[in-house]
Amino acid sequence: MTLALLVLLKITVTIIIFGIGLDSTLHDAVRLFRQPALLLRSLLAMYVLVPLAAVGLVILLPLPPGAEAGLLVLAVSSGAPLLPRKLLGIGDGAYTFSLVAVSSVLAVILVPLWLEMLGPLFPRLPYLPPEKAGLVLGESFFVPLLSGMAVRQLFPKFAAWTGGRVVGLAGLAMTLAAIVLLAVNWDVVLEVKWQGVAALAILILVALVIGHLVGGPEEENRSALAVACATRHIGVAVFVATSLPGGRVAVVISAYIAISVAITLPYTRWRRTVAARQGTPLK
Repeated sequence: MTLALLVLLKITVTIIIFGIGLDSTLHDAVRLFRQPALLLRSLLAMYVLVPLAAVGLVILLPLPPGAEAGLLVLAVSSGAPLLPRKLLGIGDGAYTFSLVAVSSVLAVILVPLWLEMLGPLFPRLPYLPPEKAGLVLGESFFVPLLSGMAVRQLFPKFAAWTGGRVVGLAGLAMTLAAIVLLAVNWDVVLEVKWQGVAALAILILVALVIGHLVGGPEEENRSALAVACATRHIGVAVFVATSLPGGRVAVVISAYIAISVAITLPYTRWRRTVAARQGTPLK
């Protein structure tokens, strides 16, 4: 059953990315290249500062093996934020989508590179060749994204009506699958212990703070990057998890999904409240 639920997680991720494609254009994808300073800050936050924060947590906290590997796998699996603008009600949609596209392309190189660099320090981490990373991203990101964008081009009214609904339903299914995976593997959750759960929550909070600070000065970009930093590429993380023995890492990833929803949604509500008070409501 655990394997079936992992497959379901991967399917829901694919559907979510398809829904994002229904709401996006090629013009949106290249926006960040016209803002190189913002591009560099965004990638620094997602692919350098958040992984380094995870390494620090693993060194400082006495974590069980599964929690340690799961935390590091999630930290380096940046790209493809799964909570787009219309679902969150925050952020600049063009910036968010461009960040999704650029960071996911770079994941082909940076995710295997991080795993290789961390391998000597943390032997439990697997080796992920770049061609494998490219295959995972192609199946779970590029194919559904381009398919969604093609549907938008051919049937714009249909895409506008279905995009947000598809993402919302798939996001709900992903969260439910993660909760069921936790329930059927409760013995593994107990093995991970409170330290593992606390480390996940701390990592998500630290990632939000990193994105919030680095994303400024524009409030929309600040909010979007904070959510992007706290959101990992579940497709890559699940693939890496299934290459490890046992179900501990997969369960840690499921716990991450549940905890990230619990932490990220209050942040987005706070950001909308702050923007409303300032008279510049987030889009």
